[in-house]
Amino acid sequence: MPAWDLIARTIADAGCRLVVGLPSDEPGLLDAADRHPDLKALGVRDQRVGACAAIGHTAVSGRPAVLALNSGPSFVNALTGLLEAASLGCPTVVITTRIPAPELGRGGFQQVDQLAMAAPLAKWSFLVEQADQLVWALRRAVHMAVNGAPGVVVLEIAHEVLQSDLPAAEPMGLVRRLAAVASDEAVDDAARLLRHAQRPVVVAGGGAKAAGAGEALLGLAERLGAPLFTTASGRGVIDEDHPLAHGLIGLYTSPAAQPLLDDADLLFVIGSRLEETARMGWFRPNSSRLIQLDSDPAAFSLAAEADVNLLGDATLTLRRLLGVLGARDLDVADSAWRRRIGQVQHEPRPAPGAEDMALSASAAITAAIDAFGRDLILVQENGLHDMWGYYYPVVSVSDRSTVISPGEQTMVGFGLGAALGAAVTDRSRPTVVICGDGAAEMSLAALPTAAEHNCGITVLMLDNRGFGWPRFVRSHSDSDDSLTRFATLSHVGRVVESLGGWTAGPATRAELAAALEKARLVTADGGIALISVRVADDDIAPGVLRAFEPPDSAGQGLDGAD
Repeated sequence: MPAWDLIARTIADAGCRLVVGLPSDEPGLLDAADRHPDLKALGVRDQRVGACAAIGHTAVSGRPAVLALNSGPSFVNALTGLLEAASLGCPTVVITTRIPAPELGRGGFQQVDQLAMAAPLAKWSFLVEQADQLVWALRRAVHMAVNGAPGVVVLEIAHEVLQSDLPAAEPMGLVRRLAAVASDEAVDDAARLLRHAQRPVVVAGGGAKAAGAGEALLGLAERLGAPLFTTASGRGVIDEDHPLAHGLIGLYTSPAAQPLLDDADLLFVIGSRLEETARMGWFRPNSSRLIQLDSDPAAFSLAAEADVNLLGDATLTLRRLLGVLGARDLDVADSAWRRRIGQVQHEPRPAPGAEDMALSASAAITAAIDAFGRDLILVQENGLHDMWGYYYPVVSVSDRSTVISPGEQTMVGFGLGAALGAAVTDRSRPTVVICGDGAAEMSLAALPTAAEHNCGITVLMLDNRGFGWPRFVRSHSDSDDSLTRFATLSHVGRVVESLGGWTAGPATRAELAAALEKARLVTADGGIALISVRVADDDIAPGVLRAFEPPDSAGQGLDGAD
């Protein structure tokens, strides 16, 4: 069969369901995917958006996504999104082409060293130069993308292989995610530390969510009487209405819950590498005992040296640990810790208040979550005011929600592309994007594709007429901020309207409530709804303000230095 059809058949057999890309000059992988009954071909306007759409798809489906590229600008343009996919541990299979061999090194059209460019972010990369390598390389690429620490893999396929008619390979079945349990010795060591802990805290990251460890996590936290926090990528692993749930850690920690992190004598970190933003403002190595559970050995000894490393699947290892731990006899200190946990009073969610009251970012975000429900697909961005969306309890989600946020790279313009991939994959739940005006303008290329596929996306755009982060940072040094302010009004609304979507610019809570109700109707019918809310420069989440405080003995500055 033609090589592209064999590739489509092989990746579908391995468990992939979405192929994202731009159509190439000649029919290629996107066309072959469109012909295959088990694959969806998603043609986008921009490769950067395509990489973000792949992230959205994997977050919702749990399956690896395939990004179809070509040598040259196509590949280079996707790198920003792929950098974010690597940061998030998103299983993404990049399939790209190599120019004809006779032109290599001779000024060949669109020749670039793709594998060298991808090396810093790819888990595995390979050049397929022989036809008999193709099926093996494709299946290994899917295996590498989903196993261990999930991530980005890159296959470059030589032009000569793609021009061949190849023998059809026999189906080999789904490439499965492998799961192992931590060693008995490590589990026993962890149980021993947990039995003696007086003030334990449990932290769940994206790895815990990917492993579906929510039930086991709650079982552990309830057994220990420990508060449970998540990282941004771990959000949604548990229902945040649970009494032990206290929101996010680091940059996003609620001030009311901060003392629980500061006073913990044992941290149990599950499925997180404890990246910088997760450590901000509270993490001080050697101030408490540390147990770390991860499926990837590279996660250990990164942020700190743990007392116990548990190498294994989060769900299976937690179940084993719960069996070993047994019933826990609570002493006075344990009871005091439980009382402290129960007495934490988070700031109340913004109340409806007077209908004519001016809108704040937090009130607008809370109203949007209430309008669409806690079981939604929530896509977040990298911006100053939308940081309120990470802040509990302004946003509280259920364990049936999917929260998609950028990773440690925090690329601007992530949200609309990720929402496209999520909404194309799952239309049973509303998809809501929280972003700033700068980020929305940077990812406008996602909107035509969303309109074509009737994705039904609501965009809550917090408009500060420019780039909020650099403006805020400059305010701390009295630097000129004129370049951070847009001289022209945002044109996002006009783009949405040109695509048949609906827009609103509410200024009061009553107007916002009416706009959200209309947005629910528009998006239920597959349309795009944009609600633009004007926000003030000083409307900033507490964690951000705390990060910019001068470093002292009680915390850290933004750079994470003690």
